[in-house]
Amino acid sequence: MATLTFLGAVEGVTGSMHLLKTAHSTLLLDCGLYQGRRDEEAKNHEPLPIDVSQLDAVILSHAHLDHSGRLPILLREGYSGPIYMTRPTADLIEVLLKDAASLQERDAEWENKRRQRSGKPLIEPLYRKEEVDGVLKQCIPTRYHTKRKITQDVEINFADAGHILGSAIVEICITENGDVKKLVFSGDLGNSQAALLRDPDIIKEADIVLLESTYGDRNHRSMEATLDEFEQVILQASENGGNILIPSFAVGRTQEIIFRLGELYQQGKLTQQRVFLDSPMAIAVTEIYHRYQDVYNEEDLDAISDSAERVHSQNQSLHSLLPILSYTTSTEESIALNKVVSGAIIIAGSGMCNGGRIRHHLKQNLWRKQSHVVFVGFQAMGTPGRKIIDGATHVKMAGEDIAVRAQIHTLGGFSAHASQEQLIDWLSHFNSPPNIYLIHGEEGAKHTLQSAIKEKGWNAFIPHFEETIRF
Repeated sequence: MATLTFLGAVEGVTGSMHLLKTAHSTLLLDCGLYQGRRDEEAKNHEPLPIDVSQLDAVILSHAHLDHSGRLPILLREGYSGPIYMTRPTADLIEVLLKDAASLQERDAEWENKRRQRSGKPLIEPLYRKEEVDGVLKQCIPTRYHTKRKITQDVEINFADAGHILGSAIVEICITENGDVKKLVFSGDLGNSQAALLRDPDIIKEADIVLLESTYGDRNHRSMEATLDEFEQVILQASENGGNILIPSFAVGRTQEIIFRLGELYQQGKLTQQRVFLDSPMAIAVTEIYHRYQDVYNEEDLDAISDSAERVHSQNQSLHSLLPILSYTTSTEESIALNKVVSGAIIIAGSGMCNGGRIRHHLKQNLWRKQSHVVFVGFQAMGTPGRKIIDGATHVKMAGEDIAVRAQIHTLGGFSAHASQEQLIDWLSHFNSPPNIYLIHGEEGAKHTLQSAIKEKGWNAFIPHFEETIRF
């Protein structure tokens, strides 16, 4: 009999980690960072809740840090085995984990300066960049839809989750005394309205389903309404003569925004003639997206291909769809954008305005009445982005108190997660009802989704931290 222990993303949406034990194997599903409140992030400094010496393999659903960010810690504690993931995920985690390590090192350096002055003991960063190199050596990239036997009694398959590039639904088949049991780990399921990626693959058989519930209590605004509002913001900014700032997450959201701007450009509706992507991390991720166009959905890939053909270009990429897109890689190029006071669209991180180059652009533009700031992602409590959308009249940016006079817009349809309606629809394709365990969601979202699933006559459970089930 197999057991599954829930070790993360069961009391919130971060820290994804689940331990699967079979008669002959011990597997870890995800190894993610806790993110958000200080008390949550403090958990990252605790020893991992597993016996690393017993692990046979790690299976990673996708590259986001709340699913991958503790892998360097796992290796530090002694793990030396394989880490299975899709091919795009292997490329993305190099960028994400190295960026995370750089931030950890910088934060530790600043904290240690303060500690030295007060005579307190120094601290170490959560992990360093060289520890990420060890993770990369243990990665085993795997194609979608390719069954792979990874231990004596376990076979896995990665189906497309449609959440970010490389995201996977993990199908795990366990052979026991001639019988096969199947566990399906949804990872993070994508929003079927989103650009570029395909809809989540349909799975028809499972005994157990681990289902994310991020948006288990709500449905998304239609993409049509979202894009109509986006178009109106662009037109209004053109009439006002100001810049448009778009704080954006480097993975997924940035590439979708570029694609949507490209659509408007191709339709002759983008009046601005300059679009800048001012985020070294987002630039690196966008180039990875370009390498894996084979996983794009056909309609959007055709749009990119057609735009390249129209200008007789061999460069089939987001640049061919949006030829006015420029990368600003260096600090000097980013600073030079301060001189641009109108007619530009600037996409920069971080998505919640709590770091990155967007803070400097907000400092230069937030106080201008003709400027527009467009939020295209969730803004957590306590972040500068949340303060701005909640109506703050002043915010601290790059060490200065900046007046908020710009026009603020929040577009809610760009989520990369499936809505409640989409989650229920995905479940509806199983031939017979599996036992469903709801993870990766706030309490309210999980309970609302549980009720919606039970209305369909299916079993849905909400596990607790360190709870173990047998199947």
